[in-house]
Order: sequence, then structure tokens, then C-alpha cells
Amino acid sequence: LAFIFLVAGIVAVPIATRLGLGSVLGYLIAGTVISPLLALLNVDVVSIQHFAEFGVVIMLFLIGMELEPKRLWEMRTRILGLGGGQVVITGLLVFGIACLFVDRWTYALAIGCIVALSSTAIVLQTLQEKGLMQSDGGQASFSVLLFQDIAVIPMLALLPLLAVPELAEMAHGGAGDHGGEDHGMSLNLVENLPGWQGALIGVAAVAAVVLGGNYLARPLFRFIASANLRELFTAAALFLVIGIALLMIMVGLSPALGTFLAGVVLANSEYRHELEADIDPFRGLLLGLFFITVGASINFQLFLSEPLMILGLVTGLMALKFAVLYVIGSLFKVRGSQRWLFALGLAQLGEFGFVLISFTTTNAILPAEITDPLLLVIAISMLLTPFLFIFREQVISPLYDKLQSRREDDAIDESNDIIIAGRGRMGGIIDRMLRAAGYRSTVIDFNSRQIDFVQKFGFKTYFGDASRPGLLHAAGIERAKILIVAIDDQTQINEIVRHVLHSHPNVHVIARAINRTHVYELWSIGCRDIIRETYDSSLRIGRSAYKALGFTQEVADQLSHAFDQADRKRLREFADLYDVTKPAFENETFITKVREAMENWESELNAEMREICETAEKPS
Repeated sequence: LAFIFLVAGIVAVPIATRLGLGSVLGYLIAGTVISPLLALLNVDVVSIQHFAEFGVVIMLFLIGMELEPKRLWEMRTRILGLGGGQVVITGLLVFGIACLFVDRWTYALAIGCIVALSSTAIVLQTLQEKGLMQSDGGQASFSVLLFQDIAVIPMLALLPLLAVPELAEMAHGGAGDHGGEDHGMSLNLVENLPGWQGALIGVAAVAAVVLGGNYLARPLFRFIASANLRELFTAAALFLVIGIALLMIMVGLSPALGTFLAGVVLANSEYRHELEADIDPFRGLLLGLFFITVGASINFQLFLSEPLMILGLVTGLMALKFAVLYVIGSLFKVRGSQRWLFALGLAQLGEFGFVLISFTTTNAILPAEITDPLLLVIAISMLLTPFLFIFREQVISPLYDKLQSRREDDAIDESNDIIIAGRGRMGGIIDRMLRAAGYRSTVIDFNSRQIDFVQKFGFKTYFGDASRPGLLHAAGIERAKILIVAIDDQTQINEIVRHVLHSHPNVHVIARAINRTHVYELWSIGCRDIIRETYDSSLRIGRSAYKALGFTQEVADQLSHAFDQADRKRLREFADLYDVTKPAFENETFITKVREAMENWESELNAEMREICETAEKPS
């Protein structure tokens, strides 16, 4: 069985990633593909899914370690406002709509609780994979998901009050279908206690996690680290996460919430990075297994029997959640494409819905004719989520970029000898250097947010697209002596350089090159003053490495200069050989000549640099 899951993931995920679909969708598709085989083998997918949900627990522990307690406190308004608003408003709207279609209001309320929750596993994994976790939309999404994890606790406490006596006999059959959850619920030691006692024990357990993380974890890990056995540290890290999760289950709290708090407490620990490195592989494997089980849990027979009803439910519920999230995001100033990231990313139903459905079936709250379609709706909505992220990335973000570009160009009321295209991390430094020496420059940038930001500090920058000849004319390109192209878009750099060299040959063009291949492209256009954006910083790091090895500053400078001169010489030679009409890896003549030249160059350079080292004072 493990072999089947591993093969499915190993085959599907690289293909999905190569196609730009992301690993989550790869796992989900793998699950749908192997679902007939799992059914043939009578595999209890739900039980495996409950086991794999531990990956969510580990993920929240790791995320907690990225957040210091102070940062979590700063997020309290968004957690309560965004999260609380989304859960309450979505739950009430679904409750009201469901009342029109179901026999009992208790059914509608239970459905509202289930639909209000989103998928922590899919959303956080996708945000991290796409590098969006620290964006405004990513942080807003995290705030909502954290509140939802907390909201599951009172939901589990209140749902039994909605039990329907007529469903009591059906509960045993429903529990058999979701046996994995029964086992988890049997660990709850406070379920039969009065509410105030259970709450008191829960608070005590949270306090124990916080105090233990502050005062016991460090001595424990220090003691284990003294053994110098990495596998022992890994075992201790798993012991910590599993132990806290088990404690939370025993006191009726969310294990994900408990491990998240433990991660926050350990955020400032000196063992944080070691813990992350040891636990992260388990997170990845378990989450992958969870996504596969979600794909495998899709009931295609039910879908084929009622396709319009299922698709209508999926579309309607996701559209409703999207609308609620979009409005709440607007109220809390989540702007532009980030609001779309927030609303689209959380529009699905989540894995806690599986838990609540199992719970409602076991406790005679919902009948099977409601839970079976609802399970399918949850799985399909989770399957669609990666496509929503792709839609936002491929359609919404470019659209907002175009809307931003509709801002009219600023009227340029000065004419200077130097024009700088782009005021980012490179253009800003160049402008400051020139001004410090008494030279004024006209700076143009196409990012309105960047312009608004730098103008607050008194740096004058004009909005406009420097690749448009009309804007360069307005900036005084006919009278300028130097044009510095410092933007970070390779295609636009080439367009600007080509236009100016052709139309204004008297202007000296200094162009930023993104990489070595870009140098060859600019050289073929005719530009001869090309600066690789990371080259000089790499030389400085190399000089620092020489000094750290014990060489004097003078010798380090000589070694760096020798390498620099040799590299620049070869770069010019290779640029003359480069054919811009075909990719470098397809240009066999270019590859052969470069390899031959590199062999000679390396031997000559090695001899020169060794001579410098031998004549210098030996490093200590």
C-alpha cells in the first residue's frame, strides 16, 4: 500500500510541477488516478486520511516557529476580525440558504459550520510553495485559517446539542464509515465532564504548553544535543510535536492549535532551525499523503449519478465564500490582487469538514443523504483550489498590472545630462551616488507604489514606461549624455537599449544585465557598457573570502582584479561567438568553442593567481 502511494506521488508531482500546476494539484490528481485500485484492494481511505492529517499539525508547528509572540499579538485584530467575520457571516448565510432546502434547522446549522471552514493544508502549502506566505493576502489568509482552527473547538462542543433522535440508529452505520475519527475521539478525556471543568482543563493544558516551551524545552534539547546524535534530535522533535498534539486531543482542543502555540513559544529558541530541518520532511510526506487521500476519496459514482447537483453545490458554495471573503478583505484593507489571493485561496471547503461530517454522523446530527454529497463537494472544492491560484496568477495579477499601468505619465519638467530608467534596488543607489557628486539625473519608473514610497523621502521620480520612445523624448533623450537602464525586465531592457542605440547613437548607454546570457544579447544589440547585476557583489564576497583565509587586503584585491580581468576578457570573446537566433544549449559551435576557451582560460588564470599567492605573504 505504501508503495502505491509513493509511486503515485513520485510520478504525478514532478509532471504537475513541470506543467506549472504545483505539487498540491499533482498529489490530488494522483489520488484520483489510484482511487479505483484502492477500492479494488478495499483500502480504508478515510482512516489513512485521518492519519495523514497529522501533516497539518506539523505544518502549523513549523509556521508557529516563524512567528514570534510579539508578531502574533500584532495580528490579533486580523485574526479576530477577518477570521471571526468570515466564519460567522459565511456560517449564517449558508444556514439561511440551507433552511430553504432541508427539513430541520439543525441540519442547516450543522451544514453552515462545515461550509464555513477552509483547507489549512492546501492553502498554506500552496502559499509557501509560491512564496506568497509573507504577502498581505497570504498573511490575511493565515489569520483566517488560524481562527478557523480555533473555531472547530466550540463547534465540536455545540454540535451534539443538535442531535436528532430519529437518526440515533443510523449513527452506528455512519461511524463505521468513518472509523478513523472514532479512535481519535475516544482519546478525549474531558468529553463527559461539565463544560466549565473541561474549559478549565483546556486552559491549563495550553498554559502547560507555553510554560513547558519556555522553561523545559531548551534544557531538554540541550541535553539531547550533547549526545551528538542527529537521529536522537529528530526523535525528540517528533516526540515534542506528537506529545503536544496528543495532549490537546485528550483535553478536547485542536492538536493543530496546540502545536502552533508551541512553535510560537520556540520561535526564539537557538534550536529552532535544527527542529525545522528535522521535522520538515515528515510534514511534506504526510501532507502529500493527505492530498492523495483527498483525491482518492472523490465518489465518482455519486458524482456521475447527480453531476448537475454536485457541480451546482460546489460552484454556489465556493462563490458564496468568495463573495464573503472579498467583502471582508475590502473592509480590512486587503488591496488589489492581494484581495483576490485572499478570497480565491480560501473559497474551498476544508479538511476539518471531513472531521465535522464524521462527528455529525456519529452523533446523529446529519443523515447520510446530506453528508454523502457534502463529502464529495468538499473533496471537489479542494481539488479545484490549485486552479484558482493559477487563475489568480495568470489572469488577475496581470490584469491589475495593466490597470496600474493606465496611470498617466508624469509631466517631466526637467532636462538633465543623465536619465535613469528604473528606481529599484539598483537605480536608487545609482541616483544617490550621482547626486552626492553633484550630478542631477532624471529618474523614470513604472511602479506607482515604488514612486509613491520614495517620494515620501524626497526622491523625485517620474512615473512612466521608459520603453516608450515618447516618454524618453519627454525626458530629454536628445540632449542627454548618458542613459542608465536599471529596470529588472530583460525584454524591456533590450527594447530600450535597441531603440536608443539606433535613434540616439550619441547617447552613452549603460545597461543592466540580468545574467551572463543577457550580456550576450545586449552585446549583439550593440551595447558595450554592460553591468551584470550580481557580478560586482560576487567579487566583493570573493575578496572577503580571501581576507578570511588570511591574505592581506592588497593581495585579496590583486586576486580579485586578476579574476575580474580574465572573466571580462573571456566574456567579450564569448559574446562575439554567441548567436542570438538560437538558445545557447542548441548552439553546438558556441558550446564547443566556449569549452575549448574555458580550458585554456582556467589554466592561464590558475597560473596567474597561484603566482600572486606564492609571492604574497603566506596566510596564517
